[in-house]
This record gives sequence, C-alpha cells and structure tokens, in this order.
Amino acid sequence: MYTRFCAALARLCLRVGVGGMVLLVIAVLYQVIGRYVLNDTPTWAESAAVMLVLYVTMLGMAVGVRDAGHIGLESFLVLASDGVRRKMEFLIHGLVLVFGVVMAWNCALLALSVWNYKIPTLGISEAFKYAPPALAGALVTLFSLEHLLALLSDRDVEPSWH
Repeated sequence: MYTRFCAALARLCLRVGVGGMVLLVIAVLYQVIGRYVLNDTPTWAESAAVMLVLYVTMLGMAVGVRDAGHIGLESFLVLASDGVRRKMEFLIHGLVLVFGVVMAWNCALLALSVWNYKIPTLGISEAFKYAPPALAGALVTLFSLEHLLALLSDRDVEPSWH
C-alpha cells in the first residue's frame, strides 16, 4: 500500500512538473515577446520563470530519487557480492533519507523566517522560494523510506511511469 501511495505521489509530481514546464515556456516566451516585440519588458516574467524552475527541478529531483534515476555508484555495486551490495544499498538509501530530512527541515525553517517578506515583482511571500526544496526534502524522505522497506522485503521499487 505504501508503494502504491509513493507511486501515485511520484506520478502527481511528474504531472505537476510537466505543467510547470509548460508555464515556464509560456513565461519565457511572454518575456521575449514583451522585450523584443512590444518593447515593454514584463517585470514579473523573469521572477516567475525562476520560481517555476525551482518547482520543476525540485519535483523532478524527488521523483529521480524514487525511480533511482539519480547519480549512483552502480558499477561498483554490480561488482560486489550480494551481501556487500545489500549493505551498501541500505547505507545509500539511509544517507539519502537523512539528507531529505535535513533538507526538508532547514528549508522549511528558511521559508518560515522569510514569510513576511515579499518578492517585489510577484507580490508573493519570499517563502515560496524555499517551499520547493522543503517539499522535495519531504518527498525524498518518503521515497527513500520506500526503498529501505523494499530492500527489507527483497522487492524492487517500480518506476513511477509503469
């Protein structure tokens, strides 16, 4: 059941990420048209594009952790014996889980500390800059836990798009 939940959550992240990419392209296109065609640069477009890059990147990173698409030392693990490989996989997913917890906690603290400040060109709180890595940290924690549980039960985590 936890695996189905994580798979559905990862698919939702992928869909939101694709939607964010579409909005990113629209924002950049609008900025280029405003600057070079209308000779009136929209001030919000660049800030919105940077914000969208943060959201898309952080969601993609979290899904990459779940689907084991991140950079790894798999060539070394393939050469190792089953016992060593299994211990290394536990270590790797455990360290990634700790990283996710630390990332979620510290970025949430950063978001709370700048909640009252506004991004001038967008009129929204500065906290929206730190929300994507906080969310991604929480997702990385959930997905790493899924990998650890799968290792304990000798199962593989199915990629999100299956």
